[in-house]
Amino acid sequence: MSDVTIFAPSPALTVTIEDHEAGPDIHVHAGGQGVWQARMMRRLGASVTLCCVLTGEIGRVVRDLLENEGFTVAAVERSGRGASYVHDRRGGERLPVAETAGDAIGRHELDELYGIALREGLDSGLVSLSGPDGDGTLPADTYRRLAADLREGGARVVVDLSGERLLAALEGGVDVLKVSDEELRDDELLDGDEPEAVLEAMARLRARGAGAVVVTRASEPLLLLDAEGAVEISPPRLEAADTRGAGDSLTAGLCAGLALGESLRDAVTLGAAAGALNVTRHGLGTGETGTIERLREAVRARTLSRGDGAATPHLSPGDLAALASDTNPTERDDR
Repeated sequence: MSDVTIFAPSPALTVTIEDHEAGPDIHVHAGGQGVWQARMMRRLGASVTLCCVLTGEIGRVVRDLLENEGFTVAAVERSGRGASYVHDRRGGERLPVAETAGDAIGRHELDELYGIALREGLDSGLVSLSGPDGDGTLPADTYRRLAADLREGGARVVVDLSGERLLAALEGGVDVLKVSDEELRDDELLDGDEPEAVLEAMARLRARGAGAVVVTRASEPLLLLDAEGAVEISPPRLEAADTRGAGDSLTAGLCAGLALGESLRDAVTLGAAAGALNVTRHGLGTGETGTIERLREAVRARTLSRGDGAATPHLSPGDLAALASDTNPTERDDR
């Protein structure tokens, strides 16, 4: 039994071409949101089971790559086209050469995958629901049903989703929702860039089914809203080599902390440190554990408002004003 189960419906085979003094340097890995999360979780000491559909010859290669990294793979195997991409990064930026989301997951395969994810998730007690690259890979309602059934069975559910999948998971109910402010604006769930507008949107998400909400804001401090109130969390700012995957590393660090027995407010500081380190690297979901722990010492948490310990905490005009400016904030190290 693993510490964390990740619902990663359609992992991808990734091929990246790098520049090298001796010629092109070609890297082949398993990838996709759930895999990047799993990679960071394992580095932070949490064991992981990946629940997925593996398709065709690409799926066979992906299984070998995942198992060689030390993950437990609980998969449905089928024929067809698997998700994959080839990126050329020799010029410093990612240039897509070829990309495919692969074939959609059929009804019978989805039923089997659902049963596997439910079994493994209830065994581990902590589940991260991640999304596929393709919008048409599986119905969004899968996330509603799976979140509801997992929580009914006593498992904690963390989601890092957007769009229809986010709304579906909220309807089922989740323990922690992680999302970016950009994704909220794209989904018309956030109107404006001001911190108070973000907190108001987070309160609405809690009212719709999230126990706690974490919102990342690019280079700005991230925000956490739970039943205890609102917290601003500031990771160290490091020079970025590649910002892709930073949010997944944050989610992974949060899950790893929860799996290891930390409170959510402690776990999110581990996630913030993992996300901060990931931007300095070209590999997604990577980073040395000792460095992450050192960076965690530099993460600062500041309490912005106090909740009532029940449902959505009330955010007074004074609370919102404290967030918008630095006047008389309540300082607290939440690590």
